[in-house]
Amino acid sequence: MRTLKLCIHYLGIHYQGWQIQPDGPTVQGHLEAALGKVLGEKVRVIGAGRTDAGVHARGQIASLTTRSAVPLRGILLGTNHLLPRDIRILSVEEAPTGFHARHGAVAKDYAYRFSTATVLSPFLAPTVESVRHALDVSAMSQAAGHFLGEHDFAAFCGPEGRLKNTRRVVTASRISPEPDAVWAYWICANGFVQYLVRTIVGTLFEVGRGRMAPAAIPGILASRDRGRSGPTAPPGGLTLERVYYRQESAILATPGGV
Repeated sequence: MRTLKLCIHYLGIHYQGWQIQPDGPTVQGHLEAALGKVLGEKVRVIGAGRTDAGVHARGQIASLTTRSAVPLRGILLGTNHLLPRDIRILSVEEAPTGFHARHGAVAKDYAYRFSTATVLSPFLAPTVESVRHALDVSAMSQAAGHFLGEHDFAAFCGPEGRLKNTRRVVTASRISPEPDAVWAYWICANGFVQYLVRTIVGTLFEVGRGRMAPAAIPGILASRDRGRSGPTAPPGGLTLERVYYRQESAILATPGGV
């Protein structure tokens, strides 16, 4: 039995998220169908992060086990040939027995990209949220710093997330400029609960509009009250950038990128 580790990129705009759903296409569903044909057996693909509908990835890690002897290059090329153009496996490698993409992950980087430009290039539009009002990015950066460290994020997650442990450790939380008048909110944490990044971003947008002070963030965290944080930002600006495992450092190498 072989264990394989895959690195996957995808645009999430046409999918109901990563995880197989009964009511629409998913990234996991397409991968399992294509890999099953190439490997000649039914497979179960486990993703490191269960991205929501409309969310993208360029660092999603997945694992699977197979009895097939198809070479790695054959798996890579054959599967990509069968996948939609907005899903691509970037690499396939042999992994140690017992490797589990989700359980073995110790941290993840997400980036939420947004722009207040009057006109946003169509090449950027699928992965950048267009904001139709001015934002005080300096105030947003101050607010972002309050999320560093260990906190209970009950005030920043969806109803399903609040049914579980909502404490997480955040090791990076900052806003960085990118080309073409785009900004990116980067966050690295040891785990994420439902809608966490998008609710943080929605709250940062409230700060950027002057509706909330940066200093309000600690009180919102302490309250555990979802009603005090901002709205959940749309999914299209969010991208899973990287997944870290124990042998790797869970630190962003450069501002706004890894």
